[in-house]
Amino acid sequence: MFDALKERLEGVFKALRGKGKLSESDVSEALREVRRALLEADVHYKVAKDLVERIRVRCLGADVLESITPAQQITAVAYEELSRLMGEGTSALAISPKPPTVYMMVGLQGSGKTTTAAKLAKRLSKGHRPLLVACDLQRPAAVEQLRILSEQVKVPFFGPGEGRDTPLAVATASIRYAEEHLADIILLDTAGRLHFDQALMEELSLISQALKPHETLLVVDAMTGQEAVNVASSFHEHLNLTGVVLSKLDGDARGGAALAVRAVTGVPIKLAGVGEKIEDFEEFDAHRMAQRIMGMGDLAGLMEKVQSVTDSKSVERMSENLRKNRFTMEDLLEQLQQVQKMGPLEKVMEMLPIPGGAKALQGADMDPGRLKRIEAVILSMTIRERKNPDIIKGSRRKRIALGSGTSVQEVNQVLKQYEQMKQIWKTLGSKGRRGGLAGLKNLFR
Repeated sequence: MFDALKERLEGVFKALRGKGKLSESDVSEALREVRRALLEADVHYKVAKDLVERIRVRCLGADVLESITPAQQITAVAYEELSRLMGEGTSALAISPKPPTVYMMVGLQGSGKTTTAAKLAKRLSKGHRPLLVACDLQRPAAVEQLRILSEQVKVPFFGPGEGRDTPLAVATASIRYAEEHLADIILLDTAGRLHFDQALMEELSLISQALKPHETLLVVDAMTGQEAVNVASSFHEHLNLTGVVLSKLDGDARGGAALAVRAVTGVPIKLAGVGEKIEDFEEFDAHRMAQRIMGMGDLAGLMEKVQSVTDSKSVERMSENLRKNRFTMEDLLEQLQQVQKMGPLEKVMEMLPIPGGAKALQGADMDPGRLKRIEAVILSMTIRERKNPDIIKGSRRKRIALGSGTSVQEVNQVLKQYEQMKQIWKTLGSKGRRGGLAGLKNLFR
């Protein structure tokens, strides 16, 4: 996510920190690099220019240049302005006091609109009863795709049928269906086109006028760069958008759309797809996104991931072990299992406030089978061995290797990695600053 931009910005601000006291020319040169980095990330040129100028005006004041840590002050200003550019915080979805609440999903063909509708339905199902409605009768197999996704996320589906052979007819009939089946949120998956055209707008306008949706959400492919801004502007002009959903934000492309859509259209970015899995969907938080781009990590997001894969009993037990400075192989096994649920390790490392983040893992063995082999080694130990690994000597290591289908060398590596993690655990317990996750990269060496 914004890997190239993040790396460029980290380099710029690192160079500033290395100079100590800064002059106006130092700041100007740094901001020129920031502007280049933004343009290379496909941020709209006017947005990039305005952002850099706001940073310049604030940074050239005496309160910054004459401060004890001018480089840190400039970094803070850049973070604040970047956050403000994307909307400052979050923007919640509207919920009607009188159900059903209607969300109309719009966008060009290929933007990920149908998948995004299913992801949103899954997210909303925690506390609501959403209904997925297939209003895309243009694209072949679009109805069946939504039907399959609805089964996957375990959300009711409604689509065309007798007397429902137009998008408007399907959308209108979905209201009664929702009321009869106690669905409180309706998600309309509408048709898209390869290009913005009048026929599409007329179709969407008819649905909008008839149902008066509480949210009209534009799904934008974050990998389309500046074109995403043009698409958002066109849709907003015709449909009065209430929010934007960024799809494919985890892609390798430059991703400048995320930085520019809000600034150009005034429409808030409300949600973001950050992976291929249905669960890879989150509320867009401008502050947290700015932190990631600036290389500051995202500890709030990390804690959410940890909480989503950790049950309360596990938390209590780990907390007790932390308090007593006790770390066993069973604790390591539990952390491994949790990490596998959290997704790619690179994404986890990105959320840590470590300069370089995921880059620190370059050269490590990122084969998912690596975690499985470590898990197999630990599971081949007896309960006594897991609780007291110091007793695992030569003959025991051979038995564990044979039982796990690995080698004695791999068993030795796991034991070494355990000792490293144990030391990190002690640091966490004594200083309260650094924890097991910060040392996970050691598991891949």
